[in-house]
Amino acid sequence: MTHSESDERTAYWEAVYRQKASTSVSWYRAHLDVSLYLLEQAGLTADSRLIDVGGGASTLVDDVLDRGLSSVTVLDLSDASLDVARERLGNLAGAVTWIAGDVTCAHLAEGAYTHWHDRAVLHFLVEPDDVRAYAAQATRAVAPGGHAVIGGFAPDGPERCSGLPVARRSAQDIATAMGPAFELLASRSERHRTPAGAEQSFAYVLLRRR
Repeated sequence: MTHSESDERTAYWEAVYRQKASTSVSWYRAHLDVSLYLLEQAGLTADSRLIDVGGGASTLVDDVLDRGLSSVTVLDLSDASLDVARERLGNLAGAVTWIAGDVTCAHLAEGAYTHWHDRAVLHFLVEPDDVRAYAAQATRAVAPGGHAVIGGFAPDGPERCSGLPVARRSAQDIATAMGPAFELLASRSERHRTPAGAEQSFAYVLLRRR
């Protein structure tokens, strides 16, 4: 991806979060129940090192802080979305590392995380080069023996989200996209109801870094 393409993505999502309340966007959930379940299956503890990719305004950060985690990173293209979470957390925001950047090209240290979480970022990556860059980032950033929980639109999910095309993938499709460094351990499905009342089909995977 070129810098200009990354800048265009950033500008797009900045506009989304400046124009809409974080609780009105279609992907909003009060709690990411499936993600939390799979993270717990992946052995999430207070000592885990978690990165929430595309976490933005999501409440996952609140819930893992409540579970005692002290090493939490939230990465999102939109600084405006991160502002929502920082304001919501108040003084607790200082306990979190916030990165405004593109996951396909952000600097993530090798083996920095034991747990990688992504709900609805990978499905926006429709170009093979972007998917490979994403998988390479996760492969580098997740320590061997660590885990990744990734969710996105299932094959019967919407073809577009927030005006953009998405890649609809089964659990096996997601695992394949992540490459040979990850082993598929478990999968889950979800019928997400948007704030507007529409239903969306999601597929989730729990992967282990070999």
